[in-house]
Amino acid sequence: MKLRPRLLVGSLIVAALGSLAIGWALAQDRNDGATSDDTELADDGGIPEPPSIETNAVVKGEQLPDVNVQSLDGIEVAVRSLVGQPMVINVWGSTCVPCRKELPDFAAAHLAFGDQVRFVGISFLGASDREESFARDRGVQYELLYDSDGGFVNDAGIAAFPVTLFVDADGTIVRQTGQLDEAQLTEFIQSDLL
Repeated sequence: MKLRPRLLVGSLIVAALGSLAIGWALAQDRNDGATSDDTELADDGGIPEPPSIETNAVVKGEQLPDVNVQSLDGIEVAVRSLVGQPMVINVWGSTCVPCRKELPDFAAAHLAFGDQVRFVGISFLGASDREESFARDRGVQYELLYDSDGGFVNDAGIAAFPVTLFVDADGTIVRQTGQLDEAQLTEFIQSDLL
């Protein structure tokens, strides 16, 4: 019977060493030809976040989901009732780092195009004064709504944030994107909505 515990311990050691060897080989393959000079620093001086994996459903060409979201005071708003003019819908949340970075750019684009295009922010977090203040403190003056029950996020197939939907006047989604800056917003609004 002493043979079995030794066999188990030996098997675990071999498995651990094999895992280390495979990890080392993968790391060498990933770094093949890379030098420390190849690493770009993020805006804050740190290492940038890795690129995100596209996990959102493709909704370009589809109609806006027929679901309700809420205003800060809890009033139900049908998303389809927002249709009627070109619209930019930014799905965001205060816990999302890229969302934080892009909100001032959306505020600036709203100032430039707000008379021609409706801007709507839909937070994937519940309605709260904290969430509202978070956006307002970053210059956002457009309509903010809340997807407290996740119905919009679910029906739009959103799994990674932020997401921006460019919607024509009849409610068809003509473009969907991830994080944007003001120049990209301007380009897409001019090419897709005006």
